[in-house]
Amino acid sequence: MFTGLIEAIGTVRSRRDESGGVSFQIECRFDGDDLRLGESIAVDGVCISVEEFNREKFRFTASSETLDRSILGSKKVGEKVHLERALRLGDRLGGHLVQGHVDGKGEVIRLLSRGSAADLTIGIPEPLRRYIVEKGSLAVQGVSLTVAGIESGKATFALIPTTLQKTYLGQLKPGDRLNLEVDILAKYVESLLPNSGSGIDKNKLQNWGFV
Repeated sequence: MFTGLIEAIGTVRSRRDESGGVSFQIECRFDGDDLRLGESIAVDGVCISVEEFNREKFRFTASSETLDRSILGSKKVGEKVHLERALRLGDRLGGHLVQGHVDGKGEVIRLLSRGSAADLTIGIPEPLRRYIVEKGSLAVQGVSLTVAGIESGKATFALIPTTLQKTYLGQLKPGDRLNLEVDILAKYVESLLPNSGSGIDKNKLQNWGFV
């Protein structure tokens, strides 16, 4: 489990196609404790397992499933990636609950600079639109962002100076593809609602204490 607060920006130092996946080596120095074998790290919002590491680099393998669901397979040597280590029990939850399980791929529509801040507009794939609400949360390339506005299949986010400093979102260009993970709470709520298309079951809402 992660929070969507980026700890570091790494660099892809090598990639090697293997049977059923791609092996990546990422250069990065984390603050704090050394990495551990099998540890989970979110790389551009994708939860991976560390297979080898030293004080400057770590290696992992992205499976075919991961490559299909995310844009990780498009990463080239020299490109940057967002990195976040797994949440510890007792840590502050500064962003929102992020699993590192990518739900779909978005596309940058516009990045508008506003002094030291910026507005980012992303095209959202149709299957994910129902999970996104104004002032709700969305993980974009592993970054926890708050939805500022929604219109015609597009979501806009206000990027504050800290976000621009801690991530590479300010370097995005129209047409760039992005990993998206919707709020897990929205998916759980949907799974509890009837699938008949008749609307929300009021009896369930009463049982949950909402009405």
